[in-house]
Amino acid sequence: MTRDQIHGGILGMLVGDALGVPYEFHDPRNLPSMEDIDMTPPAGFRRAHRGTPPGTWSDDGALALCLLASLLNRDTFDPSDLAERFVAWVRQGYMAVDGRVFDIGNQTSDSLYRLERGIPPLNAGGDDEFSNGNGSLMRVLPLALWHRGDDTELINLAAQQSRLTHGHARSRVCCALYCLWARRIIEGASDPWTAAVRTLRMTAHGEMAHELRRNVDVDFTPAGSGYVVDCLHTARAAMREDTYERVVQRAIAFGQDTDTSACVAGGLAGLKFGAPAIPRHWMDALRGRALVDPLLDGLTRLLEA
Repeated sequence: MTRDQIHGGILGMLVGDALGVPYEFHDPRNLPSMEDIDMTPPAGFRRAHRGTPPGTWSDDGALALCLLASLLNRDTFDPSDLAERFVAWVRQGYMAVDGRVFDIGNQTSDSLYRLERGIPPLNAGGDDEFSNGNGSLMRVLPLALWHRGDDTELINLAAQQSRLTHGHARSRVCCALYCLWARRIIEGASDPWTAAVRTLRMTAHGEMAHELRRNVDVDFTPAGSGYVVDCLHTARAAMREDTYERVVQRAIAFGQDTDTSACVAGGLAGLKFGAPAIPRHWMDALRGRALVDPLLDGLTRLLEA
């Protein structure tokens, strides 16, 4: 993995998230044309989160940075440490730009409340079929970049990190598939999605194997919603574009959960095209660099050692 890929993955995720924030909750018919999607929307557009300055990442980026900070600090996946950081985010603004939390999903909020009450971290996430939002998928990319073990271990850790907020096997398998997809991009596979699915089909068992076969690796028409499978397939559709810029604009053009769609797609596009492919004016507009730059340095040193 190169430095450009490391920085591309993390910054691509954060830039995509920040880019999508103003367009959240909008029907795709009410969005600007793809070419006009920018950090600051066109004049007259009724942006979401109007009190949030352009270039600010949301809960997606903040929770992803919580995961990265935990992995670097503990040099292992430590669910208890990660849980503490999640609670610090929602209560104190840890890893949030300006220390301000302005967006949180219902399932994540419920799970963080359970963590505060002392529920064991790996039991805190909702595990019914209606608890399959994209809140664990949106934050998992740092695990794929940090991890140095084999595919089986990566799959297991991706599933475990999901359990803190989204315990259902469908969410867990989406996180595992996304991490494998990122790894295959890094490795230069000609068809990273198919290669990742093939690995997961050979490795997953029980509920996860069932969910992969019946509900995840299926024909799916993406719609940009907060449903974890939709989010994954929205990113897959966006990744057919041929530049970082077009990938994240395409993800946002689906409407609805635009920050998460662009975050999930943007991290992969950053890996594929590298940090220099992220438009300079978007990089310059990204706020919170004092939070992310030390983590980027730590991850780069670790992987170049």
